Amino acid sequence: MKPASLSLRLGLTMSTLGALLVMFLAVLAYFALTHELNTLSRDSLASKMEQIEHSLSLYTDPGEISSKPHILLDQVMGHDNLTLTIYDRSNQRSPLLKSGTGMVDPRPELKALRATVDQLTYSDSTDAEGAKYLTLSKLIRLKNGTSVPVLLSMDNAHDQALLSAYLRSTLMALPLLLIFIGLSAWAAVQRGLAPMREFRKVAAMVSTQDLDHRLSVVNMPQELSELAQGINFMLHRLDNGVQQLSQFSDDLAHELRTPINNLMGKAQVTLSRERTSEEYKDVLVSCIEELERVARIVRDMLFLAQVSHPAALAPFELIELEDEALKVADLFSLSAQEKRINLSVVGSARVLGDRLMIQRAISNLLSNALRHCPAGEIVSLLIEQGTSNVSLLVSNPGAGIEAHHLPYLFERFYRVDSSRSRAQGSTGLGLAIVRSIMSLHQGVAQVQSLPGTMTVFRLGFPKADE
Repeated sequence: MKPASLSLRLGLTMSTLGALLVMFLAVLAYFALTHELNTLSRDSLASKMEQIEHSLSLYTDPGEISSKPHILLDQVMGHDNLTLTIYDRSNQRSPLLKSGTGMVDPRPELKALRATVDQLTYSDSTDAEGAKYLTLSKLIRLKNGTSVPVLLSMDNAHDQALLSAYLRSTLMALPLLLIFIGLSAWAAVQRGLAPMREFRKVAAMVSTQDLDHRLSVVNMPQELSELAQGINFMLHRLDNGVQQLSQFSDDLAHELRTPINNLMGKAQVTLSRERTSEEYKDVLVSCIEELERVARIVRDMLFLAQVSHPAALAPFELIELEDEALKVADLFSLSAQEKRINLSVVGSARVLGDRLMIQRAISNLLSNALRHCPAGEIVSLLIEQGTSNVSLLVSNPGAGIEAHHLPYLFERFYRVDSSRSRAQGSTGLGLAIVRSIMSLHQGVAQVQSLPGTMTVFRLGFPKADE
């Protein structure tokens, strides 16, 4: 079964909530109206009872009520919904006075009045025809001190008619109101989810060949605007990653093409005719050199892939940067002696990092420095502590690097002098590895160079928290 759409779910939810709210308000209004009508009826009966009590205070005895009823009759005259009944406590079978047509059984009220004086008692009753009455009963004292039961009943037919009219009008209007709520909810949901169509449109156009599409955040709700910004940032990173991967693949193919072509050419030329064993041996030695170069490229690529997945690495540890620099300098001491180059390590500091990777970064920089440093000069490794970082500077005098090369030195397979670098066995990945290692350590790799004077490479580490 196909799941319902989001707009249908939201529309039905809003419609249901709206319908429940309307019905709740309708029921609440019915009970509030009923309560208010009952309160008005009670207040009206109480006010009329006060008038009757005042009039009864003028009578001397119960017999006078039957002989002179006009004062009491004037109190209820003009009120068709009122019924006044007065009884003699000694004879409650027939009333002393009865005004109105309400046929109400007085026995429950009279029974309740036997032990109460000057206390109002309200009761609801229904006659034989089903008409509902609200009755107020009270024992009222006459001038001679005797008390008579007084029942004042109000016919609630008008109130019941009003409530019935309210129920009819509500039941007639409720379906139309529910339809209006449903349509309004549907329209509101469609309008609110309209930006989602832009998401679907952009998602349908994005591919690995085309990652330039972005979501517009103009006039978009805040929640969707934040989502759109997140998706745009994700697309930006994917675009950069795909471009870097494409560039890396192109560079890799270009770098591997030369040694592979050399191997194929040498093999084809060698097999073109019969040769001596010495000639075959020279060809194999040359092929081994090319294969070693391919192996170095593959090894450096694997190392770059490892650095690109830091989750697989061991946790960082506190490292003495001077000790690591001395170890690397000791490894290159023989090469430096052959070129009559002196190595100098000055300064000390602690950093957090991976020991082998830091050694690899220092080794790559020192190897480049020895390769380009003139004989008889000094290659220095200077360690400096700043307020928030630690720097390791590898400097060497020499020809220097032109300014237009500096921004690209840390790119993969970039070489200032391509032919010379290949002849020296460089893969073009050394400085790219240095930048990846420093990025993993949340640091920076920088270079400054003045042609003909000095070239300085800087590794900047965050200062370790003791």
